Amino acid sequence: MRKFWSLSFQLTWLILICMAMTSLSAQHDRERNAFRFLAEDKVDKAYFELKNGKKHTDPAEKAFISTLCLLKEGKTQEALTMAKKAVEIGLPFERFLTEPREWLASLRKLPAFQEWNNQMQPSLLIHGPMLGQVTDDSASFWFRTDGPCEIGVEINGHSGRESILTKKKEGYVGVVRVDGLLPGTYFSYDIYVNGEKYEDEEREFGFRTFPEIEEGAKFTIAFGGCSGFVPEYESVWELIANHDPRAMLMLGDNVYIDDPEDVKWTGDYCYSRRYSRPEWKKLVSKTSMHAIYDDHDFGMDDCVPGAQVDHPTWKRTVLENFEKNWNNPSSGGGKRNPGCWQTFSLGKVQFILLDCRYYRDRKEKSMLGTYQKQWLKDTLRNSEATFKVIASSVPFSEGIKPGSKDPWDGYPEEREEIFSFIERQKIEGVLLIAADRHRIDFRKTSRPKGYDFLEFVSGRITNKHVHSVIKTDGLVWGYNKTCGYCLLNFDTTKKNPVMEFEAYDHRGELLFAQKILSTDLQFNP
Repeated sequence: MRKFWSLSFQLTWLILICMAMTSLSAQHDRERNAFRFLAEDKVDKAYFELKNGKKHTDPAEKAFISTLCLLKEGKTQEALTMAKKAVEIGLPFERFLTEPREWLASLRKLPAFQEWNNQMQPSLLIHGPMLGQVTDDSASFWFRTDGPCEIGVEINGHSGRESILTKKKEGYVGVVRVDGLLPGTYFSYDIYVNGEKYEDEEREFGFRTFPEIEEGAKFTIAFGGCSGFVPEYESVWELIANHDPRAMLMLGDNVYIDDPEDVKWTGDYCYSRRYSRPEWKKLVSKTSMHAIYDDHDFGMDDCVPGAQVDHPTWKRTVLENFEKNWNNPSSGGGKRNPGCWQTFSLGKVQFILLDCRYYRDRKEKSMLGTYQKQWLKDTLRNSEATFKVIASSVPFSEGIKPGSKDPWDGYPEEREEIFSFIERQKIEGVLLIAADRHRIDFRKTSRPKGYDFLEFVSGRITNKHVHSVIKTDGLVWGYNKTCGYCLLNFDTTKKNPVMEFEAYDHRGELLFAQKILSTDLQFNP
C-alpha cells in the first residue's frame, strides 16, 4: 500500500511539474524566466534557462540577462564585456540605467562603464513621455529618469511650464499634469530635463484633447492584449501609432510578469524592456494610454486569488507596481476597495474598463467582487453616452475556451446578472471588447429579451503562442494566423451614430471590418 501511494504521489507531482513547465514555456520568454530565478538568487538555474532553452526572446536580451548573472557572481569586468556585447547587437544602452538598478550598481561604479556612459551621452530621461489621463481640458505625462531630476512640460499655445521632481522612493517615476486646455484641440508639447529642452526627432510630441461630453466627433481607439515581449513583433506599436488613435486600451497580459511574490524585480524588469523599445515610445508619446491587468500581469496563469482585499498579501504590492508603471486615470475604489477598474469618455462614447482578477473567487461565484459590480451597474445606469464600451480582460462569449473556467464561462451567474441588468434597465449602446485569447474574434451573443451583445476580442498583439479559432454558434469571424491589433472607429456626428470595427495583422494589413449602427444596439419598441 505504501509503495502504491508513493508511486501515485510521484506521478501526481510529475504531472503538476509538467503542467507548470508547459504553462511557463507557453509564454516563450526564457529571459523573463531566467530573471525570475535571479530574483530568488538562483544563478545556476538562470544560466540553465539561458543555455538550454531553444526559444529565446532575443540575443540582445539574452546578453542583458547574462550580464546580470555575471554581476550576481561578482564578475563585474566580465559583466561589462557582456554589456557592451548586448548593446552592439541591439540592446538600448539605457537598459543599464534603469531597472534593476540595485543589481546594476556595481557595474555602473566601474570607471570603464562611466567612460562608456560619457561616450554614449544618454539623456537622464529614460522612459516616457507616456501620455495618459487625457480629458476634454487636461492631460498627464508619465516619466522615468536616471536618478533625481526636474522634468517639465510646456504645451505650445498654453502658458507656463508644469514640472515635477523625480525621487528615489518613487523609483524616479513622476507624472506631470496640465489643466486648462481647449477640448478637441491638437497641442504640441516640449519636454525639459533639468531646464534643458529634450530633443527626439524620431517621435511626435503632440496629442489631441478629447471632445466635450455629448459632443459629436470622429475618432479612433486601438485596443488589444496578450503582448508578450517578442522583438520581431515590436514594430506593431509603431503601426498602431500610425493610425493616430486617441487612446490605446491595454486589456491585460501586457508584459507577462508571472511573479507576484517578486513583482518589484520581475515587474520592473518586464516594463523596462518594453518601455525602452523605440516603437513603443512612438505610440505612447502621442496616444492616451489606459491599462488593466490580467492573470500574467497580476498573478500567475489563470489565477483565482479570492475575494479578500489583503489576501494573498502580495495583492496590494502587485497593484502598486502596476499603477507605478502606467499613466491611468483614477481607478478602483480607494484603499478599502483597491483595483484597476476605470472609466473615461470621449464625447458621446464612454469606456468602462474592468478589473477581472483582484476579487475573482469561485466560492462567491464572482469575478468582479461586490463593490466593483455595483460600480459597474451604477456607471451603466447613469451613463448618457451613445456607445458604452465594456472592456474586460477575458471574453464574455460562451464556449470561447472549451473546458476552461477562466473566461466569463467560469462565472455564468454573474455574467447573466450583468446582461439581465442591462436589459431590465433598458441600457442601450453597449459593446463588449476583451483580450486573453491569442487570436482575433468577432462574436455575437443573442438575447431573446434585448439586442445582441457584440464582442470584439483582440488578443495576441505580439505573442508567439497562438490559440485556435473556436467555432461556436456565436462566432462571426475569427483569425489566428499572425499577431494583430484592432481599432474601433467612431462617428457620433451622424444622425445614426456608427462604430466600425477593424482588425489588422502584424504588418498593418486590414483583415476584417464590420460597421455597427447605434440603432443595432437598441431595444425594440
